[in-house]
Amino acid sequence: MLSTTIQPKFCTPKQAIRLSRAVAPLLQASTIGYPTGIRVGLIASIQQGGSSRTFSTTPVANFREFFPSKETEHIRKTPPAWPHHGYTEEEMLSVVPSHRSPKTWGDWAAWKFVRTCRWGMDFFTGMGKEQKVDKTNPTIAVETIRPLTEGQWLLRFLFLESIAGVPGMVAGMLRHLHSIRRLKRDNGWIETLLEESYNERMHLLTFMKMCEPGWFMKLLLIGAQGVYFNGLFLTYLISPRITHRFVGYLEEEAVHTYTMAIKQIDEGHLPKWSDPNFAVPDIAIQYWHMPEGKRTMKDLILYIRADEACHRGVNHTLSNLHQKDDPNPFVSVYKDGQSPPRPALKAEGYEREEVM
Repeated sequence: MLSTTIQPKFCTPKQAIRLSRAVAPLLQASTIGYPTGIRVGLIASIQQGGSSRTFSTTPVANFREFFPSKETEHIRKTPPAWPHHGYTEEEMLSVVPSHRSPKTWGDWAAWKFVRTCRWGMDFFTGMGKEQKVDKTNPTIAVETIRPLTEGQWLLRFLFLESIAGVPGMVAGMLRHLHSIRRLKRDNGWIETLLEESYNERMHLLTFMKMCEPGWFMKLLLIGAQGVYFNGLFLTYLISPRITHRFVGYLEEEAVHTYTMAIKQIDEGHLPKWSDPNFAVPDIAIQYWHMPEGKRTMKDLILYIRADEACHRGVNHTLSNLHQKDDPNPFVSVYKDGQSPPRPALKAEGYEREEVM
């Protein structure tokens, strides 16, 4: 969301609105470099009555803020239900793409289905052959012949995060109902799964502050979520172990995706995100408690990649446990006083013997 502050003495609010309407078609046609699946937010921010208003390449009359906060008479703000636990800079920089080799037929099936989903995302988000990595190491290799544009990356981020929030909700819901039905405790799985789903939704809300999906993208997301939700619902009823392995492999793809984006930022291929005037959305600053001087697009993606690395380690670990009676090791208190395991840097997950 590239922005420039325009002082009122140079341009009145009405003039700024007319100007944004005039240049919008030109930017959409050639200069902004974003695909038609999204409308990129922001040309200029003007100070109006002490508040900042953002304009987009969408005509001002049609632009609306996604997920606006609800103004009420008494409530000031609603804090996150699950505050983010935070990372050290060392933890975020230590995250690397990795892959857990399939060991059972269920692992193999989960891995192949993830690869099929990856092909579908590449196809629908317009990734060219020269923009793809080496097929022999699809979740580790990050070298490409031609980089993606900022628009392609945002499109991929939106698509990825819109379905990434589904597995935790489905699994948490089914385990909740299972616990009620069997009159037994769940031993901490439900909270972790719902928090994972919430965290993924925060990723989506952050990217929604940077671009607005077009009608085709919205239809695509509706269809993908419908298929994905029902498929996960059935597979979790049949085999929670395989489903968690599938999510672990899916998170491997997410870590790989964000690692590629960081690499292309470092190499200077994404100048809009390296622009000094670029500012990450306030929702991201508040959720991840991003410090001053660490609020660039690269910093944001480092936080999000670390989240995905956590989900990768958590789901691979949960797949290794006894699904009905093992406690959740990530929220448990250990007899010897040791801290719960940290999944972000355990790419292949913990084996049952390591945490039980």
